[in-house]
Amino acid sequence: MSEKSFLRLRKRADFLALRNGEKRRGPFFLLESKSRNLPEEIRAITPPRVGFTVTRKNGNAVKRNRIKRRLREAFRLSLKRDIAAGTDYVIIARPDALLASFDSLTGEMERRFRQKLQNSKR
Repeated sequence: MSEKSFLRLRKRADFLALRNGEKRRGPFFLLESKSRNLPEEIRAITPPRVGFTVTRKNGNAVKRNRIKRRLREAFRLSLKRDIAAGTDYVIIARPDALLASFDSLTGEMERRFRQKLQNSKR
């Protein structure tokens, strides 16, 4: 596998499957997560999958692509080490993600994922 420690969600069915999962709301994005139905020994070695969604409510294509690039980079820099194996995540952007400072965006992302991890360890 490449240097990435996660895979990308690309199919609509995978995105829709996460609607029934856990949700964490924030000012810049909504984080949906759901553990995949795999045997425990396989789940431990399966890399997590991540998908990004930016709807047309966020602006034209230029703005949507910029939001998506910012979210991907914030995820790459801050969270590769904190995500659980065998779990799918979808990050749904809000319009404020475009104008937010990059530090606040990465801080919010770390906070939401840490919150998810703490709840899953209980």
